[in-house]
Amino acid sequence: MSNRTEHIARHDHDPTDPPAGTPDGKPARPARSWSEVRHLLVRLHFYAGVLVAPFLLVAALTGLAYTLTPQLDRLVHGDQLRVGRVGEQVRPLSEQIAAARAAHPEGTLASVITPPGPEDTTRVVLAVPELGENQRTVFVDPYTAEVRGELTTWFGSTPLTTWLDDLHRNLHLGDTGRLYSEVAASWLWVAVAGGLVLWLGRARGRRAKSARGVLLPDRTAKGVRRTRSLHAATGVWLALGLLFLSATGLTWSQYGGERFGRLLDAADGNAPALDTALPGAEAPAEDHSEHAGHGGSGGATADADPADFDAALAAARGAGLGGIVEVTPPADASRAWVVAQTDNTWPVHYDRVAVDTTSGEITSRTRWADHPALNKLSKLGVQGHMGVLFGVVNQIALALLALGLTAVIVWGYRMWWQRRPTRGDRSAPVGRAPERGAWRRIPLPALVLGIPAVAALGWALPVLGVTLAGFLVVDAAVGAVRRRRTA
Repeated sequence: MSNRTEHIARHDHDPTDPPAGTPDGKPARPARSWSEVRHLLVRLHFYAGVLVAPFLLVAALTGLAYTLTPQLDRLVHGDQLRVGRVGEQVRPLSEQIAAARAAHPEGTLASVITPPGPEDTTRVVLAVPELGENQRTVFVDPYTAEVRGELTTWFGSTPLTTWLDDLHRNLHLGDTGRLYSEVAASWLWVAVAGGLVLWLGRARGRRAKSARGVLLPDRTAKGVRRTRSLHAATGVWLALGLLFLSATGLTWSQYGGERFGRLLDAADGNAPALDTALPGAEAPAEDHSEHAGHGGSGGATADADPADFDAALAAARGAGLGGIVEVTPPADASRAWVVAQTDNTWPVHYDRVAVDTTSGEITSRTRWADHPALNKLSKLGVQGHMGVLFGVVNQIALALLALGLTAVIVWGYRMWWQRRPTRGDRSAPVGRAPERGAWRRIPLPALVLGIPAVAALGWALPVLGVTLAGFLVVDAAVGAVRRRRTA
């Protein structure tokens, strides 16, 4: 009998069928064994692959597209993002702001972002009520104060980057679409961890007891064994990167991210707050009139003096804030200006200062070095997930992860097809699912520890918990139907 036929025969028996009788006529209880944990993992890995893989495939392909955004931005929006010629002397921010406001007097002045490099433009950000949560960003040549153009941006992202970000995050379906990416992130680590356990156990028992047997596919294998070898060995190489993407993706997901926010609050892991209150200044009386608060961003109704941008920037530079910074005017006279470093490339810089432009003094400061460890890990993880933290190297790594995950998914579905019965009386388009009922044969200590752990995971990751419960309901329904058919 061939290996293929033997494999199919092993799955002919459904453990949900009535157990064989004992000599006294009573049904025999299934024997409990720790090896049944592996069988349960096989079934979980199978259903995660078959049912969740489409979500993972979409996330991989849209994520692959997003990794190219820096190059695509320069290709599509290069006229706005880059200067015509690098000059020798940079014009004051006040002159650049004046040029931007002359070309675009609409809205209010929200902030100014200095150029990331000598070939880049200054960004003058305007809050325009008609744009909602978006902004109008005017791009100015810092050497000539010439307006290079304007774009509707979303928290600094160009329209192209914003479109690709929404595609990856929610498929342009809003909050409902975010469920797809959270399903992918919630189950990715489960599929990876389960696959590692299964492959390491198989490699230890059936292949050479060496790193080669785990890390490299078996070239001598054929058929489904060859496909499984490619699927598993590639998964081993991708494991750490995929676990990283799963963890970082969950931190800003809709439901799991909310749980993570609670953890940050409980562990005092949030970024330190910058005190922007000016010493001795009194806050203006709150305006309760009908139209209060509808004028612009942050409550400001008129532009700040452009000269104050130069004063705030000079004070921040004097305090050691180098690189790219964002200068934000205060909401009212009782507040200080804020200058914040926004350098997301390693080594990152996220220091912030509050500046009293009247005296040029720094009234408050927060340092990146003082951020809690959990906050640092979260922020760095997000930048790594977005392909920004290590520049082009980061982009290449993410692209390889996306392509590798796509290949692993394709090989997984190919295995499912290769395992299909081919005999005339039992032919099927795909292979049968692994045997049911393994949980009934798991030792009680594993169940006692495992059930509360799964419940805790379901609370921490609600989408994982709900979808897992859905899988169990469907699985139980399928088992009930099969029992009726065989009764």
